[in-house]
Amino acid sequence: MMALLLIANLQGAQPAWTWSLYEADGLVVLANEIPDTPRLRATLECAPGTGLATLALYGPGATGMATLTAGGATAATQAERAQGDRLEMALRTDHPVFQALAAEGQLDVRIGEQTRTVDLNGQGLPMLRRFAGRCGG
Repeated sequence: MMALLLIANLQGAQPAWTWSLYEADGLVVLANEIPDTPRLRATLECAPGTGLATLALYGPGATGMATLTAGGATAATQAERAQGDRLEMALRTDHPVFQALAAEGQLDVRIGEQTRTVDLNGQGLPMLRRFAGRCGG
């Protein structure tokens, strides 16, 4: 019984992934992160009013043409390795894929045979809508 309580306490102590919205240095950033750590899964960033967002996925992954899908909308964009394990791609905030992401909260990114899902459902969706409002051109 004591061991079960210890395991439950240790599991509860694990940091949780969350979405956070920041604005600094002329950029608006929506980050899927573990707060107060350098750990990131995905970010969306833009300069306010430009209508252009950069989606970054973190971790290993292929570069090349990416197919972005949200709802029934699809877009093709180039995915390029930036610094470290950051894979970046551009998406206009007025594009149907971004609009479907803002409405439904889920985006699939397919590069070659690999597909990664960015899921903003729950507390991330209202922040995404604020992000879109700040970034829209």
